[in-house]
Amino acid sequence: MAASHRSQGTPPVIAPGHTFSTVTDKISAIVLARKTPIGWYAGFAAAFALTLLLLVSLTYLVLKGIGIWGNNIPIGWAFDLTNFVWWIGIGHAGTLISAILLLLRQTWRTSINRFAEAMTLFAVACASIFPLFHTGRPWLAYWLLPYPNTMNVWPQFRSPIVWDVFAVSTYATVSLLFWFIGLIPDLATLRDRSQSKTGRIIYGMLAMGWRGSAHHWHRYETAYLLLAGLATPLVVSVHTVVSFDFAISILPGWHTTIFPPYFVAGAIYSGFAMVLTLAIPIRAVYQLEDFITMRHLQNMAKVMLVTGLIVAYGYMTEAFIAWYSADKYEGFVPINRMTRSSGRSDCSCRCCSCSCASCR
Repeated sequence: MAASHRSQGTPPVIAPGHTFSTVTDKISAIVLARKTPIGWYAGFAAAFALTLLLLVSLTYLVLKGIGIWGNNIPIGWAFDLTNFVWWIGIGHAGTLISAILLLLRQTWRTSINRFAEAMTLFAVACASIFPLFHTGRPWLAYWLLPYPNTMNVWPQFRSPIVWDVFAVSTYATVSLLFWFIGLIPDLATLRDRSQSKTGRIIYGMLAMGWRGSAHHWHRYETAYLLLAGLATPLVVSVHTVVSFDFAISILPGWHTTIFPPYFVAGAIYSGFAMVLTLAIPIRAVYQLEDFITMRHLQNMAKVMLVTGLIVAYGYMTEAFIAWYSADKYEGFVPINRMTRSSGRSDCSCRCCSCSCASCR
């Protein structure tokens, strides 16, 4: 394998000299290390401090109201909208690496798909915070679900926030199942290699009786491919639904048909950027240069290049259509974004809403 890659001039998927046994030994040693490094505790402390800051921020948000997000500015996206779109986009790379590359039989995905899938779950959890609090009354968020009730209080299915509930919950469920099923053989390996009784019990329960038989592998691969087939259209559909949050509005600059492909490309672009942000430090800290090779980094950089060009095309299309439509309100938006100017010579306020006397 390595010789064929060298003859073709492409870096190998895994460094030469490794076998299944050496790969298993290296990865298992990271998980089953007898002594947790001090750096891990430092990272955990920083993450815990940021989590406490999140709780303080959410408490302040509930007390003051969602107006502090900037929702009353019609020409810009508020704090919750930008973060919701960003987190959903971050989660898309995990599904893309795991599902689509699995269906395309791309072997280089196996070195990075585990933490990419875990990243997806955390990103979806972070993204779900924003529609939840965007309702203004998060303690009544269950009203968004079509549960049977005697008062006939059904959700408003024409509301984009209800679409978000269905899209994000479906995406989270499929991503969780896909991540867990892919981990079952690994959990069984950790069960067999664990030196503590507690570890063997926990990993044994999570491995669900895996013994590595041909029957188990057959069912595993069937279920894995089926979930990959379900997850693949979710990459497109979920962010398309997110783009509808903006596209169905009548606000100038938002009501455009370019948003669905524009958002999907931007999601994959930002998602792969986050995978690289995680992969490069993990590669250095745990000495995984033999497993996360330059080929992985090059392939992810190529995906980012392609999707980045698509996003740039979306930007240009957005500005072109605003000009081509000859609609003065649509044309105002890109000019205001680039120059913070209304496009009128008698406007001196240079504000976002242009509410000065000369503009009224």
